[in-house]
Amino acid sequence: MSFFKRKKNWIFDMDGTLTIANHDFEAIKRELEIPLDTDILTSLSKLPKEEAEKKHTQLGEIELKIAKLSIPSPGSSELLQEIKTQTKNLGILTRNSFSNSIETLKAAGLIEYFDSNFIFCRERAVPKPNPEGIFQLMDLWKADPTETVMIGDYVYDLDAGSAAGVETIYIDPTGEFPFREFATHCIKELGEILNL
Repeated sequence: MSFFKRKKNWIFDMDGTLTIANHDFEAIKRELEIPLDTDILTSLSKLPKEEAEKKHTQLGEIELKIAKLSIPSPGSSELLQEIKTQTKNLGILTRNSFSNSIETLKAAGLIEYFDSNFIFCRERAVPKPNPEGIFQLMDLWKADPTETVMIGDYVYDLDAGSAAGVETIYIDPTGEFPFREFATHCIKELGEILNL
């Protein structure tokens, strides 16, 4: 039985996975005046409450501009359509905010595939690489880890999937796969999943 047929529960990262990556994280860190060597959410979590709130608001505004320009990844609509016709579960686990996730999916023309109850963002779960969001989605779906897959373009996605005991698919359009050792499967575009 093909990989695609075996999996019933599909969890996607959003930016750089369902959409073409267009976040310049270094530029965002400079704009927020936070260290370049630490990820954004970790840096903000270490700030005093008031400053953190201000920076989170600023981050939300930066992300909203990016969200409105979102373009779907090659093969994303076809894959999501195929998953939908098979009555499988579809979810998103992103480090973005909920409101900007909705804007991103709308701009990319992918909103119709997702139930908002299954879009897990930084407000609904401890951010990846923590696997909490995957566990929450599996609980909601009464899902078996062996029938669940996490798809993403960064090591945090792969680490979260591994920690939750699910297979992972690593997407890297360049085909370089610097985090290959942490992934179950590597693909250059989403359409390849149908032939795994």
